[in-house]
Amino acid sequence: MTFKIIKTKKDYQTAIRRMERIFDAKPGTAEGDELEVLSLLILKYEDEHWSIDLPDPIAAIKFRMDQLGYNQADLAKVVGLKSRVSEILSKKRRLTLHMIRNLHRALNIPTDVLIQNY
Repeated sequence: MTFKIIKTKKDYQTAIRRMERIFDAKPGTAEGDELEVLSLLILKYEDEHWSIDLPDPIAAIKFRMDQLGYNQADLAKVVGLKSRVSEILSKKRRLTLHMIRNLHRALNIPTDVLIQNY
C-alpha cells in the first residue's frame, strides 16, 4: 500500500480506478485502510479543483418553498409580514438574524447559506 498526494488529473483517475476495485473492502483490513486513506486523498483533490460554492440565500429559500409547497403567505408566518416576504424574495430587504434563525428552523436551510451577502 503506497500512497501519494493526488496532484494531476491522471493521478486522480488512477486513484478513482483503484478505489472502484477495492470499494467493497472490509473495515480493518489492509484494503479497508487503503480505501479510507484513498477516499481522503480523492476528497482533498476534488475540494481543491471542483469546490462547490454555497447557493444564493434567496435562491435557497425559493427552492425550499417550492419543495415544501409554500407560498408567500406561508413564508410570512416564518419571517413576519407578507410585504416583507415580497421584499426579501426580490432582494430589496436583507435577512435579519431573527429571520435567519426562523428560516433555518422552519425550512431547514443551513445558516451558512442564509448569512451570506447577496
